[in-house]
Amino acid sequence: MFENIFSKGSARQEQKPRLAIIADNHEKNSLVISELSELGIDVEMQHLPVADFLVNGVAIERKTVSDFLSSMINKRLSRQLEEIKQYPKSLLIIEGIDEQELYNDCNPEGINANAIRGFLLSILLGFQVPIIFTKDYADTAKFISVLAKKEKKEHISLRAVKKALNKKEQLQYILEGFPGIGPATAKKLLKRFKTIRGIIDASENELKKEIGKKAGVFKIITEKYA
Repeated sequence: MFENIFSKGSARQEQKPRLAIIADNHEKNSLVISELSELGIDVEMQHLPVADFLVNGVAIERKTVSDFLSSMINKRLSRQLEEIKQYPKSLLIIEGIDEQELYNDCNPEGINANAIRGFLLSILLGFQVPIIFTKDYADTAKFISVLAKKEKKEHISLRAVKKALNKKEQLQYILEGFPGIGPATAKKLLKRFKTIRGIIDASENELKKEIGKKAGVFKIITEKYA
């Protein structure tokens, strides 16, 4: 009788399924994936147009500190945050705060610490996407593991798509690629000069009348790639 009891318990334990999450193909070589496997999480690799992980009804965008800073400069993260809002629940993980300072004015990207703080506030208050700071890849995996083990399981759609830009948004997006040119400045220039060509052909004095010292950033257009 005792043997039967133990055998039933053993069978029940063997039948317990491993938890599974979905990760974007770009994450396949990340240490987070191997760490999740060590934690007993099965990871299904797929092409995800939006987000890096889909976990228990939550879409997760993962950035290392250096990737966060560079995507802040080129505006890529702003676009990704807009896209991730297609999901009812979303989360931004900034990974590696034990390995690289986030608020260092001497960071390789040359971003002022208060500019970083301001962008974090815009993520929380403007995009309304929660942020989690993790120490390293292992800490990231542990957060994802805990989320995967939450009792309430939710199905999540895989039909999120990259947001298509209309003509005005495309023009603005191009201008925002220049350092120091934000949405307000880009719109101001486009309203004044109408086209990208009009802005490029404008004299520095004309540009200065509109945006002051920022006009100097367009000098790079005439620089040679060497």
